[in-house]
Amino acid sequence: MAWSRKKKAWIVILSVVVLVIIVSLIAVHLQGPSGDRIGVVEIEGVISGSKEVMDDIVDFKEDASIKGVILRINSPGGGVGPTQEIYREVVKLKEKKKVYVSMGTTCASGGYYIASAGQRLYANPSTITGSIGVIMELMNVEDVLKKIGLKNNTIKAGEYKDTGSPFRPMTPEERAYMDGIVTNIYDQFTKDVATGRKMNVEAVKKLAEGRIYTGTMAKDVGLVDAIGNFYDTVDAMKADLRIKGKPVLVYPEKPFSLVRWIFGVLGHDFTRELANQLTSSPFKFLMAQ
Repeated sequence: MAWSRKKKAWIVILSVVVLVIIVSLIAVHLQGPSGDRIGVVEIEGVISGSKEVMDDIVDFKEDASIKGVILRINSPGGGVGPTQEIYREVVKLKEKKKVYVSMGTTCASGGYYIASAGQRLYANPSTITGSIGVIMELMNVEDVLKKIGLKNNTIKAGEYKDTGSPFRPMTPEERAYMDGIVTNIYDQFTKDVATGRKMNVEAVKKLAEGRIYTGTMAKDVGLVDAIGNFYDTVDAMKADLRIKGKPVLVYPEKPFSLVRWIFGVLGHDFTRELANQLTSSPFKFLMAQ
């Protein structure tokens, strides 16, 4: 009797597995021809890492069934290194496929840096974008340590090795040194935006200086191409790719992540702040909060 129950249980399990496979095959078949597929890469929150987004971009670039890619960006920016890495992959993707950008609530600083590599940029009327600039924030806790009776001892080799130390003020020479680095990164930012938007570098610099724009303002000055939401962007790409019928939007497969789930439960603001604190470089393409 026990063996009979086990046998029935196995039959039920196998039947469910077969049913799932059949339903999956039917779903794939109903998606239509491979030419109807548009990839969607989402960039959300503070940009503190690049590998996951770069992997998604590379996968879509190498997938012959994906005819175009939409970057959905809702980010105030983030670390310099990760931003430039993602920008570079978008440039390479654009050489093979159409790349359009749909801006969410915010697509500023590093978010806009990445967006500028796209072929067409769409923003909502009230999207906050622009903020083309570089920021480095360093804290000085010298007075706090004095009040609690603590003193820092630093041993270094190299005049500028502890530049930006929180335990003492910067010297004029150190400030000039750091200003030079920030300016160099800023020049990289404006040059890449100018290249992506097919604008003169000086024209970009006149629009930069960390200024933010609404979507409508950005369109007026040439930082975005059109006003529209995500599905307007999909419709535009569909028309340009001459897709008949409803296109299939393909999102990268995301394995379950306990950390991502916890962050989702705790909320976006906490996630953004933690990611910001974990960003290794003090230099950021980040809109001031």
